Amino acid sequence: MATATTPTWIESIERISEEIIAPAAAEIDAAGAFPRAAINAMGKAGLLGLVGGKDVGGLGEGHRAAARVVERIARECASTAMVVCMHYCGAAVIEGFGPREAREAVTQGEHVTTLAFTESGSRSQFWAPMSTATGVNGAVRLDAKKSWSTSAGEADSYVWSSRPLAAEGASTIWLVPAKAPGLTVGGPFDGLGLRGNCSSSLLADGVMVGADAMLGADGQGFDIMMGTVLPYFQLMSAAVSLGVSESATQKTIAHLTTTRYEHLNQTLAEQPTSRAYLARMKIKVDLLRTLLDDSLAAVEGGRADAMLRVLESKAAAGEIAAEVTDLAMRLCGGAAFRKEVGVERNFRDARAANVMAPTTDALYDFIGKALTGLPLFG
Repeated sequence: MATATTPTWIESIERISEEIIAPAAAEIDAAGAFPRAAINAMGKAGLLGLVGGKDVGGLGEGHRAAARVVERIARECASTAMVVCMHYCGAAVIEGFGPREAREAVTQGEHVTTLAFTESGSRSQFWAPMSTATGVNGAVRLDAKKSWSTSAGEADSYVWSSRPLAAEGASTIWLVPAKAPGLTVGGPFDGLGLRGNCSSSLLADGVMVGADAMLGADGQGFDIMMGTVLPYFQLMSAAVSLGVSESATQKTIAHLTTTRYEHLNQTLAEQPTSRAYLARMKIKVDLLRTLLDDSLAAVEGGRADAMLRVLESKAAAGEIAAEVTDLAMRLCGGAAFRKEVGVERNFRDARAANVMAPTTDALYDFIGKALTGLPLFG
């Protein structure tokens, strides 16, 4: 319930989630349609500028607010939540390293951005781009085969990685207009889950941008990925998994408390096995929420274990969401296979986190390296 001290953006995302996102979620999933109505509503409410600076009309919020927004959306539609997650990741880079006009474009609520990091050549190891940037008569030519980009063909810009133009380093980041000549979007996304996030490939064949499209310094891309993008993405990805897990749990509670064994005159909730599995779901959801809250506190407080918590958050979230939604399918039985119940959509959407870069297996390796004092990369 809103109070006199509740930020306006919280009231806005609650209203949009209830009135626009929830009613459209099943159709977005079925049709693989981009959630344009929700994104437009968020733009009008100023929510696309959540992490933008107040000096350019943004709300000036950070990791905690971004996580809260995507978690709330994910309870209704994980596809929409992932679109917003990637927008905030890109917006954070633009806010930190882009020119004023680019920052203003985002906060005005009519500009959707996203990341274009993952490539065919380096696959989920997004920090090692194979794409190139070449100087041509004072401009820059970009050539790349990007394998996955959320909101491909729907975003207004891509926060883009390439090998450095001339400097040493692993990568350089660029702001690439979606309508740049030479940029081609692959076929429509027809996947198992997150079907409305429009994740497709991008082919850059001689895409020309100005030298001023560079975000940060030449060769600084890896530092931007690790220092800006990774915390936002990891924490928001965990929040998406939390929202999906919470949604599945609430649907399971509703099923258990309303479905009856007529011959026994009992609800499913009156069966001890059902209650035990439900308890496991709730414990897992609460564990994830606690870990996410502590991870946010670690980042906000600059704690020594902040990076460890950031790595742990997505790894734990992906595993927990998969387990919770599996239990939901088991508890809801045949009803869970019906589209209108919504549990099977939670089940499918939950699977994405474990294979989305950095994958859960890669995160386990990073966490192990961090615990044993080894460098994460190299």
